[in-house]
Amino acid sequence: MSKLLLALVLIGWTSVAQAQIKRELTPTPPMGWNSWNWFGKKDINEELIKKIIDTMVDEGLRDAGYNYVVIDGGWRDTKLGPNGELLPHPVKFPNGIKPLADYAHARNMKIGVHVVPGTHDCGGDLVGAIGHEEVHMQQFVDWELDFIKLDQCKFVNDPCSDCPKTKLGWSEPNAEEVYRKWSKLLYEADRDILFSISAYTYRDWYPEVCNMARTSLDIQSRIHRGGAYFNPPAEIKMAHMSVMGIVEKNNAAAAHAGNGYWNDPDMLATGVQGLSINEQEAHFVLWCMMSSPLFLGNDPRVMSKHEKQLILNKELIAINQDPTEQGKIIKREGNTQVWAKQLKNGQVAVMFLNLDTACEQEMTIDLKELGFKGSVKVRDLLKGKDLGEYAKSLSATAETNQCKVMLVSK
Repeated sequence: MSKLLLALVLIGWTSVAQAQIKRELTPTPPMGWNSWNWFGKKDINEELIKKIIDTMVDEGLRDAGYNYVVIDGGWRDTKLGPNGELLPHPVKFPNGIKPLADYAHARNMKIGVHVVPGTHDCGGDLVGAIGHEEVHMQQFVDWELDFIKLDQCKFVNDPCSDCPKTKLGWSEPNAEEVYRKWSKLLYEADRDILFSISAYTYRDWYPEVCNMARTSLDIQSRIHRGGAYFNPPAEIKMAHMSVMGIVEKNNAAAAHAGNGYWNDPDMLATGVQGLSINEQEAHFVLWCMMSSPLFLGNDPRVMSKHEKQLILNKELIAINQDPTEQGKIIKREGNTQVWAKQLKNGQVAVMFLNLDTACEQEMTIDLKELGFKGSVKVRDLLKGKDLGEYAKSLSATAETNQCKVMLVSK
């Protein structure tokens, strides 16, 4: 199909089916847990998902706001059914998805699954939704799902024959058309289902189409060789999938977040996944400052005391859930950064981040750059401690790959 013909098709499509989203589902960034970072595709099954649901309730994660459980790749069979329907894996999920949804809902949790909109999943199985969208949509409604992660994965024989293609076979016009179709189906569905796009980079049509969308490739985590990286040198093969590699991409899209749409820098990699204590704190604080969806990628059954305290920090979660804006970098100096997020009550969250690999650094920001005149009150959010009043400027000293985060108010 020529570019001109495909463009005409898209114009015709969008004129009668302008994408809409249920923004009321995500007035603030959604929170939950996803199976991928810790368990990958092979190690999930329905009994594990039940245990995760129980643990999230028993450990206080649900009450802190982490109320979605998303079953990522591995829950499907390797083929579709005779009518194009999705088939749960016969060994790992022998009772299907509906009983798991009932189990989650009985514990006041929500549930979702990973699906693919093209021809194949990321492992090459022929389970894509193309041509079967209405069938799959009805399954999601019948199963009473609350969340769909639509992961781009593979597309064979993209209709725009002369368009540039991604490594996974997608042209940009086809990707937009397919995701807009899903947006329309979800908007018109007889059920409220949060729509999450995973297509590995920010696109300017995301805020019209979905509730949250990935701005990067997958974050390095436990399932990757070497685990998670915080801020490796550029020559490291997967540096662009490190915490800071992803942060830079997500920060570039900061202006587009809000009003029911949130930029998604991928799941969290807290716990025993390769990051030090300082790096886990900085990672979590960055996701809170960036108004990111907070989806745990850990095993809640084996949390350390430190990890649990970190991800249940009410003051940090409150920063994340404030919908005023996506926090952003406001100052770079050497290997240091200062971040700020304006809050709805006139307060400002400030993060000092030292990325120097050799020594601690002192960082300073003028209070005028934060919008304040005169003295301010300051609270350390990681320590949960009031620091008193400051005038003119605010300073902090941090170790390598460490952050300090403060709440500033009049």
